[in-house]
Amino acid sequence: MGWSNPPIPWSDLERALSDQRRPGGPPPGADGGDSPAWSGKRMPYRPAAPTAPVGSPAAGAVVPYAELHAHSNFSFLDGSSSPEALLEEAARLGLSALALADHDGLYGAVRLAETAESFPGVATIFGAELSLGLTEPQNGSADPAGTHLLVLARGQAGYHRLAAALTSAHLAGGEKGRPLYDTEELAAQGDGTWAVLTGCRKGAVRRALATGGPTAAARELAGLIRLFGRDNVFVELYDHGYPADSAANDVLAGLAAETGVPVLATNAVHYATPEGSRLSAALAAVRARRSLDQMDGWLPGSDGAHLRSGAEMAARFARYPGAVANTVPLATELAFSLRRARPRLPRQDVPAGHTPMTWLRSLVTDGVAEKYPGAAPSVLERIEKELAVIEAKDFPGYFLIVHDIVRFARSRGILCQGRGSAANSAVCFVLGITAVDSIFYRLPFERFLSSLRDEEPDIDVDFDSDRREEVIQYVYGRYGRLNAAQVANVITYRPKIAVRDMSKALGFSTGQQDAWSKQIERWGESASSPEHDIPPLVTDLAEQAPRGAQTPRHPLGWNGPHRPPRRRGLPDRTGQDGQPDGPAVGQG
Repeated sequence: MGWSNPPIPWSDLERALSDQRRPGGPPPGADGGDSPAWSGKRMPYRPAAPTAPVGSPAAGAVVPYAELHAHSNFSFLDGSSSPEALLEEAARLGLSALALADHDGLYGAVRLAETAESFPGVATIFGAELSLGLTEPQNGSADPAGTHLLVLARGQAGYHRLAAALTSAHLAGGEKGRPLYDTEELAAQGDGTWAVLTGCRKGAVRRALATGGPTAAARELAGLIRLFGRDNVFVELYDHGYPADSAANDVLAGLAAETGVPVLATNAVHYATPEGSRLSAALAAVRARRSLDQMDGWLPGSDGAHLRSGAEMAARFARYPGAVANTVPLATELAFSLRRARPRLPRQDVPAGHTPMTWLRSLVTDGVAEKYPGAAPSVLERIEKELAVIEAKDFPGYFLIVHDIVRFARSRGILCQGRGSAANSAVCFVLGITAVDSIFYRLPFERFLSSLRDEEPDIDVDFDSDRREEVIQYVYGRYGRLNAAQVANVITYRPKIAVRDMSKALGFSTGQQDAWSKQIERWGESASSPEHDIPPLVTDLAEQAPRGAQTPRHPLGWNGPHRPPRRRGLPDRTGQDGQPDGPAVGQG
């Protein structure tokens, strides 16, 4: 080490060394590129070690059942299990399908879909529980206002319509955590492509039953039937072991029989297994900005909001014929693979006589003449190889869109540059998207786009930060505000915040919260380290902070939800990563 080297802060040196030791961290000598071998990005899902399935010959036959009401940790500070954990447990229990219905968004859909590829026996259903009539954001309240409406998408058509309805509600809300829905508009947006369940204790029907009796509940049920159609409404029954559950279910089952609406048994799931109830209660306290002692009157009295097998559900709902069996045909009708729900790219305006592919070829030909005057046969062969893959995958529109955005930026003198794996593409080079001659450097095109992949490749383009807004506004004007979006990253629990939040939930003072959180400097530190004096009660909850099963399992929570996503360049109103269900955890 030279004498003239600048001093290195100890924290930076420790971070560099820890990153090399940490699983998934960069190896010694890594050059800082985007190699998937050590990238900090979320890694593909890897199934957990299999456990003994429910319904083995010794345990008896599996009773067919689909869970149609489940929240994951993407229901912000409400659900406590990841989509991966929910689906793993659903597979172990022998469920035929699992519906993920997080609050006011489809945030966990991709995680569920990725996990489902490892469990083909469990079909996936996508929906959301909508928060109606909100007067203010829900965080900070032990009992948030509003009622809930559980919506499940019927296949791809219903999924796209639900996504549009959620987007409209968040844009109309004007502030994060307060989407605004109009029930008449929702009915028109769904147009028969949704299945609507009467839902949890905060659903309009159950709430009316609790406050106004069977007559009020019948009136609310009739309202749902009028809005969404008799064939699309289902009366939901759940039983968490509370004294009033059976009485409410009796009334609701009677109303369903009177109106000709089917009944469905669910468990209003908020965690995969009973063990998740403690963390769920702690997260509810964090959400309400209270301690567990202060939340005591609002917390559930049981750990019943977990996944159950078909046999257990059949025993619990034996007095309601068809409630369990009805879930299976409905699940079959609703389920689909998310990979089939690819959005269509905007139609490209190309010169008369051209298709998107012929126009892309024309632009590439002009670029080849500029970048490779008198191009050698090997160059033309490489270009044609790439174009053939782009045409076979039907991606010309994607490349035209990126070329159009880059062309606009350069026409205004806005500095921009493509980076990442797109540098392996000669087509990107001749279009001016990237500046690296992939042919000269012999970079493999397959690292960017392979004929084996179904989705469009990533083309990352950096723009001058001082003028990025000009590009954003051009995209809005060119393609429409409803056809353009900015990516939102869900900020996950880091160890210091996990320790602070769990300390607060357990009622420790602010000073003590600060002192303990400062003892955890990095997410790679072990909570069992003898170098801190944090009580086991705190570290036990902090280490249970939900984590994605596909990432390295670091102590104190690597990948659990903590804050809503933050966005740049747009008003912070276009979405959220889930919302709380109400005061009683496990009843949403």
